[in-house]
Amino acid sequence: MDVDYEHEARTLNFLSGLVLGAILGAGVALLTAPASGPKTRRRIRRVAGDIRHNAGDQIEEFADDVRSRVEDAYKSARKRIAG
Repeated sequence: MDVDYEHEARTLNFLSGLVLGAILGAGVALLTAPASGPKTRRRIRRVAGDIRHNAGDQIEEFADDVRSRVEDAYKSARKRIAG
């Protein structure tokens, strides 16, 4: 049972690092690209929005998976207690 929680924590840490790395990488790439200020700011807003959307989808999927596993564990525990 502890192994599942450790796996979930590692997955969440990985996803957090992936999202943070993508944001930082996109920001650095856009800021170092040769473009005008307004054009660069528009690109940053667009890319940040895309990253936010994708991260939200991944987090939602992860939350659904965790929710499902908790429900399964709860049902299993109730069956064991009921005998």
